[in-house]
Amino acid sequence: MRPSRSLPGNDPVTPPMFGGWLRHLRPRSRENVLDRTKALAGAFQLIGWQNSLRAVRYAVQRTWLDRRLERPPRAPSRVPGRLTAAEQVTGGARFTFAPTGGSSSGDSAADLTLEVRCLAAGGVFVGWDGAGPTPSYALAGFEAGHAPAPAGDTTLAREGDDWTVGTGALSVTVHPSGGLTFRSGGDGHAPPLRHDLPPRWDGVSWTHRSTLDSDAAVLGLGGRSAPLDRRGGTYRLWNSDPGGTYALGDDPLSLSIPAYLVVADAGTHVAFHDTSFDGTVEVGEQVVTRVTDGPLRYYVFPGTPARALDAYTALTGRPALPPRWALGYHQSRWGYGSESAVRRIVGQFAERDLPLSVIWLDIDHLVDNRPFNVDPRRYPDLATLTSDLAERGIHLVAIADPGVAMDRRDPVFAGGLAADVFCRDERGGLATGVVWPGTTVFPDFTASRTREWWSRLYQTYVSAGIAGFWHDMNEPSSFAAWGDGTLPLSTRHDLDGRGGDHREAHNVYALLLNHAGFDGVRRLRPDRRPYLLSRSGFAGLQRYAGTWSGDIGTAWEGLRISLSFTLGLGCSGMPYSGPDIGGFDAHPSAELYVRWFQLASYLPFFRVHCAASLPHREPWAFGPEVLGQVRPALTERYTLLPYWYTLAWIAHRTGTPYARPMFWADPADAALRWEDDQFLLGDALLVAPVLAEGVRERTVRLPAGRWYDRRTGTAHDGPGHVTVPAPLDSTPVLVRAGAVLPVERAGSIVLEVYPPGDDEGPGGVLFTDAGDGFAEPVEERFTIGRGDDGGLEVRYSGPAGSLPYDVDWRVPRDRG
Repeated sequence: MRPSRSLPGNDPVTPPMFGGWLRHLRPRSRENVLDRTKALAGAFQLIGWQNSLRAVRYAVQRTWLDRRLERPPRAPSRVPGRLTAAEQVTGGARFTFAPTGGSSSGDSAADLTLEVRCLAAGGVFVGWDGAGPTPSYALAGFEAGHAPAPAGDTTLAREGDDWTVGTGALSVTVHPSGGLTFRSGGDGHAPPLRHDLPPRWDGVSWTHRSTLDSDAAVLGLGGRSAPLDRRGGTYRLWNSDPGGTYALGDDPLSLSIPAYLVVADAGTHVAFHDTSFDGTVEVGEQVVTRVTDGPLRYYVFPGTPARALDAYTALTGRPALPPRWALGYHQSRWGYGSESAVRRIVGQFAERDLPLSVIWLDIDHLVDNRPFNVDPRRYPDLATLTSDLAERGIHLVAIADPGVAMDRRDPVFAGGLAADVFCRDERGGLATGVVWPGTTVFPDFTASRTREWWSRLYQTYVSAGIAGFWHDMNEPSSFAAWGDGTLPLSTRHDLDGRGGDHREAHNVYALLLNHAGFDGVRRLRPDRRPYLLSRSGFAGLQRYAGTWSGDIGTAWEGLRISLSFTLGLGCSGMPYSGPDIGGFDAHPSAELYVRWFQLASYLPFFRVHCAASLPHREPWAFGPEVLGQVRPALTERYTLLPYWYTLAWIAHRTGTPYARPMFWADPADAALRWEDDQFLLGDALLVAPVLAEGVRERTVRLPAGRWYDRRTGTAHDGPGHVTVPAPLDSTPVLVRAGAVLPVERAGSIVLEVYPPGDDEGPGGVLFTDAGDGFAEPVEERFTIGRGDDGGLEVRYSGPAGSLPYDVDWRVPRDRG
């Protein structure tokens, strides 16, 4: 039975009392005037009094502009009526409906059309009222304007009043009322996977409803501060700076992706509404999608979770493959402040014999927080710094926000003004906002000339050896004392020659910024993979960048959100993500820091970061006892790097996330669908982090099969529950029986082998390459079988011919 779920405070329709950058600071009790006054003063101090005054002026200006925004005339309501015609087209069929109460089918202006096309890569496209797959920034290769390739074996058949479009893998039945039924298999008689009701255009927005089975779990929709199963909530499709830190139920956040994964007894599928306009998705007994303006077009990808995400990422782009170093440990804070401080931190890692892969530079490395303006006083020789760090195997990542200071003395502003790349207001002047540099302008990334211009700005950083780039504040965000903290809706955008305003461009702004950054870095450094991390984006962001949880609140609740946030992004096609360890806005207790550190060590992006005003958070900052408690997690991360890198290659090729919800082990096991405090890392590992204070043992739900405690070797048989110890220096991790786990010890790869139970188990796979670049990897596979003497042995398939690695049987073979 489905557990009861609710989202506290999740109301995306009602604006907060303090909008924009202030809303996170309002106390939960609105009667406490003193607390509210302190919060307001704290906000002013955070961004500075001068920017605070600008934020007030900007809120007034933006409110005035949005209220006078010219809106199109209200179009007549449209609902499909009687089905009047069906014709086969390449890959599917086109259907014509008379409007409700309507005219004859001969009145083509009043008719509604429906197009259903099966795709060669899997899945089906549905477009209402003339909507086609293009133009769309979400699609891989969008600049070429190619629609997804249609399936070549599509059939169209009539049965009574229904029509069925199908391939061997799926079918869509079109009912005479305009409803659609999706099934796995092509004959139209399999159990329904999904049933969509006829859509409605009310003159302002589309409403589209899909009925769910009562046993269904719904996951995804991008980065959400919500339980892993999204049912019971309403989620806004509008990328928004939370204005500081956020808590459970705060919505929307920075990365809205209108794609969700449904897991039910009838089967699994991904649904993706390809629209960049503002809207909401309400998840209850139905999934109700409402979008203002724009086309009504969507895709359905049936199959196992892995197969559905494979088809989705074939459409929207395969996840970028991070360099191997990006899977190590990242150290960051807002406020390292100087080259000497960075060198000091790196030296302290070496003194304590702690591994470190990446140091991050926040906006304090810039002149007056201005993007691409490195402060020569604090960082006088960036190239020597990066070179010295590289000798230690440490990489430097720098931030690059899109808000450009409106100052002719700023070379970025002067160059952009000459190239005419900045967003314009409705009267043709520069559209302005307020960000860290003060009054700012924003590049219009929906124009190809802007993307080309922006891509060249990375030259100085790349020449200096900066290894990666951090794109923040790119919703785009502007400080506003109330209302929506972004550009006015009337802001004009190029939209690659089509023209339009911010209502259409807002949600794809960060996607296109990362497109420009990815292409620029790759062109400037063609032999190495670009490494980008972006706070905001849209469907397709995964082909350029990873993401993180943004400014999550420092609390045990924030720790729990970190896991559901990361797993939900993986189900949205974004496999590389993770939280800021310890939260952003306050100093965690020692125990909270340890447990957050342990969780993050098993998530793809592994970074400590915090606000400038807080004490340091390096692993030793809490004292030697805490260092001893987090050191095992740090060591284990590097021990598992061969496994992590293999998962990165799998994600890059198929879209399968590194960290997976428990149902991945068996989607048919309904008991696994709502397990949101443990997860699978690849096929081999089950991670059960401690997410509550004072816990020293925890209960783990096991999928079917045998599982070994990685620390003790104790065997447990599922399905069912087991209680395992969880001391403060350890995270419970179990390994699936029959797994071959590649690990690194003393610089060499070793195979940890866990004897199979009643079945053969998953075996193992290993991808290796130089750790960067674009060469194809060496792929090696391992299975466990019986040798000639009847004993267990590891069998090898790969280019070496015979097994080239040492084997460590972690559990005696006679216990398998």
